[in-house]
Amino acid sequence: MNDAHLHMVVNHFPIIGIIFGLGILIIGFFLKNNVVKNVAYGLFIVGAIFAAVSMSTGEGAEEIVEDFPNIGKNIIHEHEEIAEKLALVLYVLGVVSLVGLYLNFKKHSKATLISIIAITIAIVGVFFAQQTGTTGGEIRHTEIRATSTINPTATQPSEDED
Repeated sequence: MNDAHLHMVVNHFPIIGIIFGLGILIIGFFLKNNVVKNVAYGLFIVGAIFAAVSMSTGEGAEEIVEDFPNIGKNIIHEHEEIAEKLALVLYVLGVVSLVGLYLNFKKHSKATLISIIAITIAIVGVFFAQQTGTTGGEIRHTEIRATSTINPTATQPSEDED
């Protein structure tokens, strides 16, 4: 398994984890249920760990695919820049989640404040997750790029032609 394969295996969890974690944390917040909130915190912590692994395999994946046809360094660089922002948000969210877990276990009065902070950070993270996922997908899926290379003047065979 090379870095490109490993990167593809691990890079999806931080994106999916923060989306599900945000939904679960919001539900736990409104239900005032610490167990549900702790599940979200756990997802955020695991997401931060997977983000670190994804970042560590990204450079190797870049080396493998940067010279493939229709890829180039610019599109990879754009993905890398946004992924770095997402990783930073996930690292902060992971630390906040550790604090949230601790405060929930201690039944501390500041646990609600940490939940609000985590929700806010996660909302920002979901924005960067969407951008990271889109730019990552555009690397190999040229059909989803805004500047697609599909020829709009190409004609399709008519139904009458056999």
